[in-house]
Amino acid sequence: MEQEKIIDELTGLPPLAQRQVFDFIAFLKTRYAPVSSPNLKNINLLQEAFVGIWKERKEMSDSVSWVRQTRREQWSE
Repeated sequence: MEQEKIIDELTGLPPLAQRQVFDFIAFLKTRYAPVSSPNLKNINLLQEAFVGIWKERKEMSDSVSWVRQTRREQWSE
């Protein structure tokens, strides 16, 4: 649509309807705004506190077995 036609249509509406149009435009701006993602290039995971928190736990030496055993214990009837 041409911008002039949109403006003409908008100005022909009652004030409450104009407010609704502006609200809808605000909604569309947020709906179609570009999504920004965090800059992951500068993250060094080896420096994060959570890395290695389970390294001393003996049950984690075979994590697959640990998960299976935990599921058996938790999911048994």
